[in-house]
Amino acid sequence: MSDTEFDIIRRYFMRQISNRRDVITGIGDDAALLQVPAGMELVVCMDTLVDGVHFPTGTPAAAIGHKALAVNLSDLAAMGAEPAWVTLAITLPEPDADWLAGFSQAFFKLADYYKVQLVGGDTTQGPLSITVQAHGFVPQGTALRRQGAQPGDHIFVTGTLGDAGLALQLRGDAGRELQQRLDFPEPRLAAGQALRGIASAAIDISDGLLADLGHLLEKGRLGATVFVDDLPRSVAFTEAVQRHGAQFRELPLSAGDDYELCFTVPAELLQQLAVAQAHFSCSCTRIGTVEKQAGIRCYTADGEGYALNARGYEHFGVLPHG
Repeated sequence: MSDTEFDIIRRYFMRQISNRRDVITGIGDDAALLQVPAGMELVVCMDTLVDGVHFPTGTPAAAIGHKALAVNLSDLAAMGAEPAWVTLAITLPEPDADWLAGFSQAFFKLADYYKVQLVGGDTTQGPLSITVQAHGFVPQGTALRRQGAQPGDHIFVTGTLGDAGLALQLRGDAGRELQQRLDFPEPRLAAGQALRGIASAAIDISDGLLADLGHLLEKGRLGATVFVDDLPRSVAFTEAVQRHGAQFRELPLSAGDDYELCFTVPAELLQQLAVAQAHFSCSCTRIGTVEKQAGIRCYTADGEGYALNARGYEHFGVLPHG
């Protein structure tokens, strides 16, 4: 590499200025020195994005920079956490100046918006991959968890579903709105924080609604009824399906990459949810009910059972059909 590791760090990743008082030592030492505020619990998550696996080869650098951070902030949102710090490990085939500028500018634009500080990381040469570790805070005992749903709880999702999956399927012919949902997902941090004390369980939708709802239910050995006609779809999604074919109609159930929240709420807290929605900065839709009987059953508006052809994304291969 013509630029050394330290050249890349100085040029592209040391420009952010933060006023965070909980960062005692950030980039520039052997390790970061950080302080967790009193009364808070630390929430930590990490995701890796690999070229050709988590984003198509040739995806713009700005989209990769945004998404690498956004998917981690989405995990913090699902825990009801407020983001604070991130670390970044980046593997590059070569130090392309234009690529690094586009990546770092988009990464820091999102980080600045949520007052997140980059406090360390690593760079090395190799096939393109990005790993981000994010840290956030929740008041003690208030974190949202995947476990906790009970039979009778109502199931909700934020935003709309299937947009990013359809953009991936159409590969360049999706239109700006759908492509934006794939390349620049918006982490639902405000919604996650507003759901503390209201949601009985929560998860972000990264692998598809059915797959992730299944994760939310599995620890309690629970099941659910989902009403497929109630799944929130954007106007752009509906119009694109009309143009390109009905084979894409199941994407709100199976497609990943929307990074919306799926959560459950007990009936007695629905009024509190209605009040909390004012802080969401996105829509919120009821899609079903948690049940004692294991398995997820889907129905149309007329009560007919809905047969599924796909269930979601699996990191080491596609989940079996049926």
